[in-house]
Amino acid sequence: MSSLSKPPRLVVVSLVYWVLLIYMVSALSWWFIALDKQNRDITNIRLNELKKDDPAYFTNSLKIEEAKKRKTAQYIGEGTIFLALILVGAVYVYRATRRQLRMSQQQQNFMMAITHELKTPIAVAQLNLETLQKRKLDEDTQQKLISNTLQEANRLNTLCNNILFASQLDAGAYHANKEEVNFTDLVEGCVDDCKNRFPHRMIVEDISESIYLVGETLLLQMLVNNLLDNALKYSRKESPVTITLKEADQKIKLTVSDEGFGVPDSEKKKIFDKFYRSGDENTRKAKGTGLGLYLCKKIAESHNGYISVTDNYPAGSSFAVSFPVA
Repeated sequence: MSSLSKPPRLVVVSLVYWVLLIYMVSALSWWFIALDKQNRDITNIRLNELKKDDPAYFTNSLKIEEAKKRKTAQYIGEGTIFLALILVGAVYVYRATRRQLRMSQQQQNFMMAITHELKTPIAVAQLNLETLQKRKLDEDTQQKLISNTLQEANRLNTLCNNILFASQLDAGAYHANKEEVNFTDLVEGCVDDCKNRFPHRMIVEDISESIYLVGETLLLQMLVNNLLDNALKYSRKESPVTITLKEADQKIKLTVSDEGFGVPDSEKKKIFDKFYRSGDENTRKAKGTGLGLYLCKKIAESHNGYISVTDNYPAGSSFAVSFPVA
């Protein structure tokens, strides 16, 4: 997968930035050269004004040379300080502007993605309901349409929960209500729901019994569902997805592995950033909003856990979440 392409605005801003920076450094260098030349000229004039037959000629010439050196040292010191301030400020402004423009581009991509993600289940549900309303169908067909509509409604509900939780996190307005949760039952429930939504996909389970975790049920369900959805989204339809839940060394470890396209090493940390999606935005085929893994990271951290991604040999990725045992 290739990295995000440079937004056109970033190219223009970068060009203007470098032109201005080069101009400022050139101007500073020109002023140093001009001041140093002026200092040498003044020194030569003062030396020429001295009378060589004066007994104090040698002493006065030394004083003039020392004054010249002090001025040169002053210009060098002040120039170096100004240059350092310019470069430090330039680096800060450039990085802040670059980050802001990339965030703006990612938000635009998010808005386009979220529009598509919302329109698709709404259109499917609307079509199913209109079919049920206008046509007399047999019982089996009706149940299939109703089941499909419920799946799309659940998809919308999950999407809305992700957006709502992300907004609450950013505003610092979310307060978790933690309790002891049967994590084994929760994970198995998420897997069963995923199998119902994707009956043609192979999901392999390796889940230990009676694992309990202090946390919030809704957030933990969101974590497991997002990891499963991500694995199914970025792997081939015929390849399996494996979910493992184990407890060892005072750690509860949840792992979701796929045999998909994998994550490049350069993007293994970036994929947990808000709105970030691996690959080129213009050529990407997988659906998504760039919030799933961001929320997984935040949920793991809110439960004193840690999430990471590694390569799943021979192909694919493996996402692991570790929680401390209560």
